[in-house]
Amino acid sequence: MDDDTRLVSPSFREEDSGLDLSLRPRKMEEYIGQSRVKENLEIFIQAARERREPLDHVLLYGPPGLGKTTLAHIIAVELGVQIRITSGPAIERPGDLAAILTNLESHDVLFIDEVHRLNRAVEEVLYPAMEDFALDIIIGKGPSARSVRIDLPPFTLVGATTRAGSLSAPLRDRFGIINRLEFYSKEDLEKIITRTARILNIGIETGGAEELAHRSRGTPRIANRLLKRVRDFAQVKADGIITQEVAEEALNFLEVDKKGLDRVDRLVLETIITKFGGGPVGVETLAAATQEAVETIEDVYEPFLMQIGFLQRTPRGRVTTKLAWEHLGLNPVLEEKTNQAELEL
Repeated sequence: MDDDTRLVSPSFREEDSGLDLSLRPRKMEEYIGQSRVKENLEIFIQAARERREPLDHVLLYGPPGLGKTTLAHIIAVELGVQIRITSGPAIERPGDLAAILTNLESHDVLFIDEVHRLNRAVEEVLYPAMEDFALDIIIGKGPSARSVRIDLPPFTLVGATTRAGSLSAPLRDRFGIINRLEFYSKEDLEKIITRTARILNIGIETGGAEELAHRSRGTPRIANRLLKRVRDFAQVKADGIITQEVAEEALNFLEVDKKGLDRVDRLVLETIITKFGGGPVGVETLAAATQEAVETIEDVYEPFLMQIGFLQRTPRGRVTTKLAWEHLGLNPVLEEKTNQAELEL
């Protein structure tokens, strides 16, 4: 299944575009969660403002849907400057980056999403820009070629990535402020859901917000998306108010269980358990059995299953844990005995 079609996918989807813009906090005080990151950034931003200097370059990394883009906008607002937005894949040539950098105003914020996907030639141009606020341009070809340095206004680069390990060491070392965004607590997700419901004029009770928070996989983007779908259900099937019972019925109808697992998550776990006795099983074998791509299993399904303790990666392959068996209503001991009896027959 394509990750972009899953209701519980943390990746950005078209339906999130208008919602993200209307719900995005404008100031640091409105931003819920990530308290350690917020405290650090508030100190660094205040110090930069007092010195009237650009903020050090900032790298934000962590799983998708946790608010990296929102934080970039907030940084610009708190600094009182403009923000220019682009992404790693969109900057194909060094000339593209040069055009963006030369159009920046003093102390502006340049936000590059998926910064790990910048190609090497573009990175080479970015190094002196980040360190010295200058561009080194080669004019001409062959023996007559010469290097010209163009001064740039001081600026702050905010890079966002879901794969910090894919960043080259020279690029990573040029970020002065590096912060990892963590999955959100249930309490913070409840606050986010309640805030979203208030902005969108959705009637919701505390129990309804709690039920949605439990199934949102620690990710605000998923929480807001589920809230929209449950709102539709409440409007048609109930009296328009999202109670705990309404939320539970709607999410069960949408096949999102108590742990936030959808049908495909459960299929992966059930395949390992029913076809391979709980593992270990190699990822390629698992991919063939579930008819999913290896990359999809590794990048989309496994991270969350491992984070909640349902799946382990071992040298011999993937293994389901006791928690996964219990969540699916299976008893590991009984299953093992049954499998052994079948083998003996």
